[in-house]
Amino acid sequence: MRVVMFGYQTWGHRTLRALLDSEHEVALVVTHPKSDHAYERIWADSVAELATEHGVEVVLANRPDDALTARLREVQPDLIVANNWRTWIPPEIFTLPTHGTLNVHDSLLPAYAGFSPLIWALVNGEREVGVTAHMMDGELDAGPIVLQKAVEVGPRDTATDLFHKTVDLIEPVVSESLAFIAAGRTDWTPQDRTKASFFHKRSLEDSRIDWTWPAADIERLVRAQSDPYPNAFTFYKGERIRVLEASVSQGRYGGTPGRVFIPEGKGVVIVAGADARFGRNHGLAIERVRTDDGTEYAATDFFTRMGGYLTSH
Repeated sequence: MRVVMFGYQTWGHRTLRALLDSEHEVALVVTHPKSDHAYERIWADSVAELATEHGVEVVLANRPDDALTARLREVQPDLIVANNWRTWIPPEIFTLPTHGTLNVHDSLLPAYAGFSPLIWALVNGEREVGVTAHMMDGELDAGPIVLQKAVEVGPRDTATDLFHKTVDLIEPVVSESLAFIAAGRTDWTPQDRTKASFFHKRSLEDSRIDWTWPAADIERLVRAQSDPYPNAFTFYKGERIRVLEASVSQGRYGGTPGRVFIPEGKGVVIVAGADARFGRNHGLAIERVRTDDGTEYAATDFFTRMGGYLTSH
């Protein structure tokens, strides 16, 4: 088959690598220019550089336009494969190839369509994450499923751990999906739209800790914002601090959310939960923090006196 790829960052890089290693011809690669967005500087293996190394024509675009559509008509692809393409692909493009467009998405669709699925899934306490290959239709991440592979979320997994687990699924998912399509299969599985969810792109605001959340939810947020992602943050005495490691406290503590309360184990417990006044909640035991100047501290060294509050602003 004659294949065109739309993709960006490490997800697109792994997809292109699978295509280059296949028996199929990669006729054109479309990718985004480099970005200064905090989440797009992470896992930023260059699709353009890999394509150029293999002598494949590259088009840089933020979104498809008439010139790109015309070039695709000239290329006459049998299939488009997309992964981590950040803007809408219109019907005149995704329906252009003989076999349509295969989109590869790092969630177990129909759940977690849209952006940053691994982070949202970890924040929400999902037990599995994965990669889905599906045929593109007019609704984002909603087309019939060709292939899906899952991995378990461990009790201490970070978003970084889940990235490495799922990015290693991309090449087998792409390779197996290509084999199915080349063999003429079209018996794909429709998505159950009653189970669909759709999430927006994350920004720095989404890393701000809300101490009215239950401690278990905040602990997952901390793991979901592990290095190299922008860390979960809060403010103490007017200074922003990033929470690098934390756990749910063994004890239950009452009072006002955000109170710097008591040492426990190797951490310092912060009162958490909207109903903390009843005294039945576990708190968040902060274990390690980083200040804006990049200095890291054990929480017991940073919070040298109990009392005061961590605040959202």
